[in-house]
Amino acid sequence: SKLQVAIMFVRTVVAASALAVAAAFSTKAGLNGARMARQAQRQTMEMKYSVAVIGGGPAGACAADALAECKGIDTFIFERKFDNAKPCGGAIPLCMVDEFDLPEDIIDRKVRKMKMISPTNREVDIGQTLKPNEYIGMTRREILDGFLRERAIEKGAVGVNGLVTTIKTPEETGNGKYFLEYQEYEKNKSVGVRKQMEVDVLIGADGANSRVASAIGAGEYNFAIAFQERIRITDEQMKFYEELAEMYVGDDVSPDFYGWVFPKYDHVGVGTGTVINRPAIKDYQKAIRDRAGAKIAGGKIIKVEAHPIPEHYRPKRAAGRAMLVGDAAGYVTKCSGEGIYFAAKSGRMAGEAVVKAMKGGSRLPTEKDIRDLYLKPYDKLYGATYTVLDILQKVFYSNNGAREAFVEMCESEYVQKVTFDSYLYKKVQGNNPVEDIKLLFTTVGSLFRGNALAEPDREFSNPKESLNRI
Repeated sequence: SKLQVAIMFVRTVVAASALAVAAAFSTKAGLNGARMARQAQRQTMEMKYSVAVIGGGPAGACAADALAECKGIDTFIFERKFDNAKPCGGAIPLCMVDEFDLPEDIIDRKVRKMKMISPTNREVDIGQTLKPNEYIGMTRREILDGFLRERAIEKGAVGVNGLVTTIKTPEETGNGKYFLEYQEYEKNKSVGVRKQMEVDVLIGADGANSRVASAIGAGEYNFAIAFQERIRITDEQMKFYEELAEMYVGDDVSPDFYGWVFPKYDHVGVGTGTVINRPAIKDYQKAIRDRAGAKIAGGKIIKVEAHPIPEHYRPKRAAGRAMLVGDAAGYVTKCSGEGIYFAAKSGRMAGEAVVKAMKGGSRLPTEKDIRDLYLKPYDKLYGATYTVLDILQKVFYSNNGAREAFVEMCESEYVQKVTFDSYLYKKVQGNNPVEDIKLLFTTVGSLFRGNALAEPDREFSNPKESLNRI
């Protein structure tokens, strides 16, 4: 009937409308789902992995600098004192100036002559083998460190004026991240604000007393105490040190190291160090001042500094996604006590290794990545240097006779050239078999003469620390 046909028509229209509405909602839901998926993907892409560098000296600053080159990684660099002046001789090799693109104005003095003074006060001037453009750069750490740190921040690293007090590893946090608690300090305020942060990768550049090393169970190492006084002397006295640095050896200034007078911008750094008799460090400091004598007499002490200096590598330098650089890793050479270049170099190599392993921020590095890309290449470059200088210290810093022989040997132009070239360019030199054989016989003769001339070392009672040399 007409009525039935009308009813069927209405049902058909209603069903079609319902299908249309359902289809519309389905399409809208599909569009919303796709849009939400795209937003989630964008958010995932925008969430970067983060790296915290603890310590803002040359090691930390150069690590942050290398990391900041990669815009796919968030880099944070922590330093408690942005104007920190670490007690340090401040000498840097020539190769560091070019390699790290250092400006001329951070170098206070260009040392082209070195005076070695033996236990009997025999003086030997070295430096005649240097070319006109070769020198040892003398810096103040607050200037050098500040420049390197600011350059990293300018490239994109986030500088945090803070002291890290607590570190928890991913095994402790359970969420795969490193947990940091720290006190952040505002300018001119001595009281910090407690804050927290979680990061994916950790680089410990926090020195001999490294909290990062402690957190990852890196083990202990033996250390020296370096003590230095900054002394302002007259302009006339400074003229003597215009391009000259002095090194004093003798058991009066150190039983196992040397004392120094290094020229700075408007003062000299006068210091010494020891491992085996640290309690007597102030006695040794007085002795180096006495040995320098009239050259620094009447000078005003403007700053007194002391700091631990590592004697060898830590037992462990990497664990998980955390690694150590600079003094925290133990990268200071024996005999010379040099650490600035190796700090900067290790920091840069660690930063570059992390960037390479993370492939632009798309993945996290593994401990194997860190060992293969950072530790193994570093040891291949500098392992021989540490070994040679360790042997030299054991041979020539063990007693006054050996120290006397060491200074005598420095008269040899071959010894001077090998020594300066090795220092300035960070490669072990000496590939002249004839000269090397001559040097062997010279060494033996010098040791005999040295032991005949020099007074025996003074005895001291420090049985515990005396056994600590490794």
